[in-house]
Amino acid sequence: MNPKVDDFISKAKRWPEEILVLRSLLLDYDLSEELKWKPPCYAYDGNNTIIIASFKDYFSLGFFKGALFKNEHGLLVAPGENSQAVRQLRFTSLDEIVKNEAIIRSTIQEAIEVEKSGRKIDFKQKTELLYPNELIEIFEDDKDYKIAFERLTPGRQRGYNLHFTAAKQSATRITRIQACRNKIMDGKGKDDCTCGLSKRMPWCDGSHKMIVI
Repeated sequence: MNPKVDDFISKAKRWPEEILVLRSLLLDYDLSEELKWKPPCYAYDGNNTIIIASFKDYFSLGFFKGALFKNEHGLLVAPGENSQAVRQLRFTSLDEIVKNEAIIRSTIQEAIEVEKSGRKIDFKQKTELLYPNELIEIFEDDKDYKIAFERLTPGRQRGYNLHFTAAKQSATRITRIQACRNKIMDGKGKDDCTCGLSKRMPWCDGSHKMIVI
């Protein structure tokens, strides 16, 4: 038991009793306990394995390599649509912990077994972008735009794609795609400088604002 975690739980404003129960389950296993990114984090053989998190509407056990789990019970969920590795078991009450204790324990054990096996998450899919339909349709009508986009570095392509897909409305996605055309045609990333005057091209450091013409 790490005294820093004791202090964290004593000061927790959300779900303190529930976090304490989850912690008691985790301490039954061969896991080291630390505070990382503020909440309690549990590692196996030096590798971050499980983290406890609390939110407004729920609290959770997050599994760093949860995407590799079998998830036969179907309770593991991704924390976000772009999450490739982490999966969560989410709860809203102590009763849910009691009801699902067997599943919680088996998932903790599975996390440990994955670490023992040395299995890794394949992040190659990061470069396999899923374009929004609006971008695909614009590419069909504007071949030059498509060619320019595909010439960008993978990181810049991903940055633009995240910017486009983050919009909830189709009309907003189209507006963003059209607004970025000139920068993409110039081979620039979403946050690259367009003024041409920065001392740290291609990123704008604001130095051009001090240039007297």
